[in-house]
Amino acid sequence: MAVIRLEFGRLNLHLLKRRSSLLLKITAFVFAVFLFCEFLIYYLVIFQCNWPEMKTPAHEKDQGTPEPMLKAMFLADTHLLGEVRGHWLDKLRREWQMERAFQTALWLLQPEVVFILGDIFDEGKWSSSQAWANDVQRFQRMFRHPQDVQLKVVAGNHDIGFHYEMDIDKIQRFEDVFTPERLFSWRGINFVMVNSVALEGDGCSICSEAEAELIEISNTLNCSRELVPPSSQCAARQSLPASAPVLLQHYPLYRRSDANCVGEDAASPKDKNIPFKEKYDVLSQEASRKLLWWLQPRLVLSGHTHSGCEVTHAGGVPEVSVPSFSWRNRNNPSFILGSISSSEYSLSKCYLPQEDTVLVTYCGASVLLLVLILAHFKLITLPFLSGRSLLGKHKAV
Repeated sequence: MAVIRLEFGRLNLHLLKRRSSLLLKITAFVFAVFLFCEFLIYYLVIFQCNWPEMKTPAHEKDQGTPEPMLKAMFLADTHLLGEVRGHWLDKLRREWQMERAFQTALWLLQPEVVFILGDIFDEGKWSSSQAWANDVQRFQRMFRHPQDVQLKVVAGNHDIGFHYEMDIDKIQRFEDVFTPERLFSWRGINFVMVNSVALEGDGCSICSEAEAELIEISNTLNCSRELVPPSSQCAARQSLPASAPVLLQHYPLYRRSDANCVGEDAASPKDKNIPFKEKYDVLSQEASRKLLWWLQPRLVLSGHTHSGCEVTHAGGVPEVSVPSFSWRNRNNPSFILGSISSSEYSLSKCYLPQEDTVLVTYCGASVLLLVLILAHFKLITLPFLSGRSLLGKHKAV
């Protein structure tokens, strides 16, 4: 009887060890898949991105004094979900994706300044004061950054509302969080950040104030570039580098559609030929002409469409539409890296992990795990396992 009990105890101990070993292997496998999909994949993908190189003019090479270069990162349309339309799972999944992507990009690429081109929030146009405060807190956690990295933001229609929804209070609470700085100059480079929602052109008080501010900026830029005769007015103005500005805004300048846009992050073929509506999808033709005339930019960057596009406007001014940064709007989000000096610039695109890749990895890992568990309990037979068993028997003989 004692021998039977001893053998039974040994059997139970053996089964317990097998179950513990199986549980440990399952836990390790699940943890490895989770670690890859939620952390490592961002490093693997963004590590492939590099700052674009600029061609330094020959006379500067000879002098050995290249112009200072600024490393600027541009992203758009994060659309942090609010309390009305934001499902908790949707928030968790997409906001984690943006947080990991942003923090990984900061660590690997180390930009000096980051520009977000509007639609930071999804429900800023109607959110209550408490909901707004909650959204801002989440944004500040997700897009935290070192003190030596500057974060600059322009307003989008989802932040302060379309023209018919926009009011002073919504603009004020946005600017209380994101300090309004229409003209930003650093390292000899001028950036003009425009509230494009206010360029309706109907004479409303907010629109009139925005236009007056842009005219003032235009005069300051003209004085810096000596495009107007010297006068006492120029002497009293802010001293700026003599450099054509980079224009940053949410709405793109007017274009008929995305029909001529190319690239893997361009609009889908069915959407490309849909005409854009002025003052809704793009700025009006009149507002676009005014901005180009007033500011005479050398480069324009915008968001809003959620898709990538490069167009050239009158006078040879290039515009780059920056795709959405969120999986909620694109399967393949991306951002722009810019190496910029006072006289030239070079841009490159950095893609983030695709949502489909992560989902397929999870699904494939789940199927593999299920098959291995069933094989462990001998509910199914795997060909390579049976082959190995036969090989063992053959060697024994």
